[in-house]
Amino acid sequence: MTAGELYKVLYDCASGIYDDPEAASAARYLLLEKFGIDRLALALEGDRAVEAHGLKNILSDLRSGRPVQYITGGAWFCGRRFSVGEGVLVPRPETEELVEWIVSDAGPTLSVLDIGTGSGAIAVTLAARLDNAVVAATDISEAALVFARHNARAAGVEVHFALNDILEPEGYCDIPGVRDMYDIIVSNPPYIPSSEAASMHRNVTDHEPHGALFVPDSEPLHYYDAVARFATEYLKPRGRLYFEVHERFAQDVERMLMRCFRQTEVRRDINDKERMVRAVKI
Repeated sequence: MTAGELYKVLYDCASGIYDDPEAASAARYLLLEKFGIDRLALALEGDRAVEAHGLKNILSDLRSGRPVQYITGGAWFCGRRFSVGEGVLVPRPETEELVEWIVSDAGPTLSVLDIGTGSGAIAVTLAARLDNAVVAATDISEAALVFARHNARAAGVEVHFALNDILEPEGYCDIPGVRDMYDIIVSNPPYIPSSEAASMHRNVTDHEPHGALFVPDSEPLHYYDAVARFATEYLKPRGRLYFEVHERFAQDVERMLMRCFRQTEVRRDINDKERMVRAVKI
């Protein structure tokens, strides 16, 4: 089998699940991650013979709707590869924009708390990018924290991880190695209304953890309210709170924050959707 033929087999299989651009992206990702063939090599050496070891299992996983990041065991975020698998949310490119906003605002010495860290993508990236920052991260899922701790070690950074539920926040001030007040609190909490699940790809709904994705239709701001109430107590004066949000609820989140914070701002992502909110503590 040639590299070009292998790409076509992967693409044809992925096209049964994704639309055309996503199928092409999935095929290229698998080609690179599983067979070491990048786009340039495919273009220049598409007729080169390759060994397609494990192809049968890869195609079976694709047909089942398993995310390509789970198949490869990794997802790229801010130029760094993060280990992911069942039990942890796959980090999304949109979240990279939130991280860049935080980095662009950051001062010289910071204490940072990432609530709902998942794979650790936000916390690990901030620990790597912010000099002298003390970074803590929490999650309700021990399975997710296993991945997060591994990713911090792989990146060579220190992040203080703890198992905590923001809906029961009493333990947050006792995270080992971390100050009890923060310059920055960031959260990318569950925010997709349950009713939207029916319109989403099954690679997400059948495999990624629902607890990290969905909220009841009746309480779309449930986690935002909990994090904001926590931040009013544990952010330093003029400390900053950052959220990733559902585009439908960005204005609602901002209005909620206006009650206790100042200088609130909604920012649009690269797709011109309102997906990020920042607030400064009074």
